[in-house]
Amino acid sequence: MHWELIKLRKEKKINQEQMALLLGIDRSTYSLKESGKYDFKLQEIFIIAKFFNKQIDEIFLPINIEKHDIINKNIKKSAN
Repeated sequence: MHWELIKLRKEKKINQEQMALLLGIDRSTYSLKESGKYDFKLQEIFIIAKFFNKQIDEIFLPINIEKHDIINKNIKKSAN
């Protein structure tokens, strides 16, 4: 799930249909992308960041970033 994107969208009172229109895609496709089941295209990521006046990394992080951080911590511990 793209939690930061969902949060921004809801704060601005924008629904998924409106976001889909912004990107020129179907609402169901947008929903799948926002939920992380499909990836956003690079062009869509830029459009969304510009729309919310944010840097890309403020909105989009890898879905498994928390798992990645946990693995890195465990690797560092086992190396010591």
